Amino acid sequence: MRMMNRMSASLLVGALLCATPVLAQEAALPEITMDQALHDRLPDAVKSKGRMVSVNNGSFPPYEIVEGDRMSGASADMTDALGQLLGIEIGHATVGGLPALLTGINGGRYDFAFGPIGDFESREEANDFVDWVQEFVVFAVHKGNPKEITSLETACGKRIAVMAGGSAERVINKASDDCAAAGKPAITVQSFTDQPSSILAVRSNRADAFFSSQAPLTYFVAQANGQLELAGIGQKNGFEDLYQGAVVSKGSPLGPVLLDGVKELMANGTYAAIMKKWGLENNMIAEPGINLGGVIPK
Repeated sequence: MRMMNRMSASLLVGALLCATPVLAQEAALPEITMDQALHDRLPDAVKSKGRMVSVNNGSFPPYEIVEGDRMSGASADMTDALGQLLGIEIGHATVGGLPALLTGINGGRYDFAFGPIGDFESREEANDFVDWVQEFVVFAVHKGNPKEITSLETACGKRIAVMAGGSAERVINKASDDCAAAGKPAITVQSFTDQPSSILAVRSNRADAFFSSQAPLTYFVAQANGQLELAGIGQKNGFEDLYQGAVVSKGSPLGPVLLDGVKELMANGTYAAIMKKWGLENNMIAEPGINLGGVIPK
């Protein structure tokens, strides 16, 4: 069943991209030349290979749009720019789910994940995060919101899709427990390994809503030909301030290099140009940082 969901999701993304204009706006990016000082700070193993691999766990539009062995999106543009700045080739690999992504990084199979991935203090115990965006978590629902899902409290008794292993999954499971404790029907939590599978569940009426990051949900809603809309905007929905970023193994010297690389891309205008190109102006932050995450609800 999971394989069928992933295959259907891939077909859905392909159909959407062909049927409607992609949200990306053409934008001229600043010319980037290699920063020798940053290059010299890369780990010796990376410099000797001349290449790094950034891992992802499937399509996360508009940041990561994975089609076969090709990735596009804001994160792809950012890693291309970082590669030019660091004087290194950055390739991409895809795994199934966040746990596999983190295991691959910590096991040394991949150098980093550019994400962005939600940064929380509990995750910082095993990894370092180079945060470069701020995010919000909302619902994607059917047009007109027939199930009247506007908050975690109104999700009781509903079928809610989430990304497996992500922070939204933990929050929605806690909300389900809260529903039961209040004498209301529990939430039926549907966990999927990628964003397209989750949104497909809503569009095919197998789920009532998808609870996830606002940026990709905005993208999917815009591509859904008027079938979907966002709900729960402007609420905390179980989260404190939410930062997302690149992930490296704990204490990796690569973290500070990526941080200073992103700072330079912000200073030269590349970051702003890429974020605006993909409609992500509302997710920009003034300055990146390491391990800015807060506490995820237990």
